[in-house]
Amino acid sequence: MNNHEYIKNILDSEKIGAVNISAPYRDELYVTVTGADFGKVCSLLHKRLDSAVMTFFAEDMRARSGSFTVYCAFLSVQARSWIFVRQDVPGENPEFVSIAKDIYSAALFERETNEMFGITPLGNPDIRSLRLHDEVWPRGFYPLRKDFVPPAGKSADGAQYQFRRVEGEGIFEVPVGPVHAGIIGPGHFRFSAAGEPVINLEIRLGWTHRGIEKLLEGKDHAEAVNIVERISGDTAFGYSLAFCNSVEKMLGPEIPVRAQVLRVLYLELERLYNHANDMGGIALDVGFSFPAQFASLIKESILRLNENLSGSRYLKGINIVGGVEKDIDKAKSAVIDEALTKIEKDILALEDMLFSSISFMDRVDATGILRTQTARDLGITGVAARASGIGLDLRKAFPDIYGVFSFAAAKEHRGDVASRFKVRCFETKESISLIHQSLKKLDGCGPQLKIAVLPKEGTALGSAEAWRGPVLVWTRLGAGGKIERCKITDPSFRNWEGLSYAVLGNIIPDFPLCNKSFDLSYPGNDL
Repeated sequence: MNNHEYIKNILDSEKIGAVNISAPYRDELYVTVTGADFGKVCSLLHKRLDSAVMTFFAEDMRARSGSFTVYCAFLSVQARSWIFVRQDVPGENPEFVSIAKDIYSAALFERETNEMFGITPLGNPDIRSLRLHDEVWPRGFYPLRKDFVPPAGKSADGAQYQFRRVEGEGIFEVPVGPVHAGIIGPGHFRFSAAGEPVINLEIRLGWTHRGIEKLLEGKDHAEAVNIVERISGDTAFGYSLAFCNSVEKMLGPEIPVRAQVLRVLYLELERLYNHANDMGGIALDVGFSFPAQFASLIKESILRLNENLSGSRYLKGINIVGGVEKDIDKAKSAVIDEALTKIEKDILALEDMLFSSISFMDRVDATGILRTQTARDLGITGVAARASGIGLDLRKAFPDIYGVFSFAAAKEHRGDVASRFKVRCFETKESISLIHQSLKKLDGCGPQLKIAVLPKEGTALGSAEAWRGPVLVWTRLGAGGKIERCKITDPSFRNWEGLSYAVLGNIIPDFPLCNKSFDLSYPGNDL
């Protein structure tokens, strides 16, 4: 049964017939509905596919059709396909019926759609701004509309962000940030505590919003790669890979096998150095300084290896639409083999130091628990999801080139700091194995690294299982191959909410440890 028939049978089972189903690619399917059926179809797919909302966005199509279009995407692991539910909303006084009360993983996306396009999600009780802070941004200016004009000379009305208040005897608030003492991104954390335990945490982000999606409009794919790989510096390769996958899908080139294998190798190197960094960061936040410094040395050795291989410590300038720019020859393969032997030995030593420490295990065990059902409801992805019993890994769900490699996806069940640490430990070993396998496969690949691509109009979703989790990039190319709309979804976007639940019941001094075990991106969230 193909994807079209699979989804049609689901819709027919609930007698939803007034829809149009199209499948432009083998792994993408679009269900176009009227406004009245949007919520019904989304709710049905959410339940039957057992999928959170993976991405949700709008685009301004008023110049073509007089309306906006809203998209809600789910993932069918069984059909290995992305399922988009699509509806048009009027260009004048645009609004749609909110689905967030039934599908909570849509809540933040609806807030984003409201502030960026001025499209009101009717029935959503929370439409506070996420990135365009009311204190500085005038109302009525929606940046992702095509007719947007910056509010030059117009001041904000001075409204203050309305934090949720927890009131009662003995309850006090502790505000932290957005400016922090450490070298980290800006985020405001407002704790409500009764005595020592945290009973509520509200996180306010958006301080590093740079208007990335607006900046991409009008760019060609070569210009866009340079932008997307600078969104979140520690995920440069993951971002560029997701974007390239998006454009390559619609342009249709057959990427050389050598380039595909090299992409696996570089993506796993990015995963490896970040996981090593997080293992050390977790050790540092429990005051275990020696293994923290040891982990820093491991990370540095991987970054130096990256530079030796590609000229960039953070793997920039490698991906292009159509392939890759940097090859790995026999001499570099030998360097990688030698380096990985030492890195693997050091990582095992690091793990032994930490797992054999009673004081370390006492701090991480049963701390910062994110329960499985909470993670499902929030739409948590990546490392945090796999530590809470949700085994989704796009490298398995959409194997493509990963299908010729042997590896296992990590999965823990307790959802605590220890589980998130164990997931990273497991994934470092799998990454090292995948890199070794990549080197062997390169011996049998042809020399071609890239092919020329011809720009054309189209839309497509690209994805990559980056080290934090899935990075999704949906792109529309217009005339001359210029970008008309590019929607980017970082795993941090909803995983920050997972942190706010994981910290509940813990004491405030345990927050840095919980935070590091998630290690989320400020710029990836803020865009």
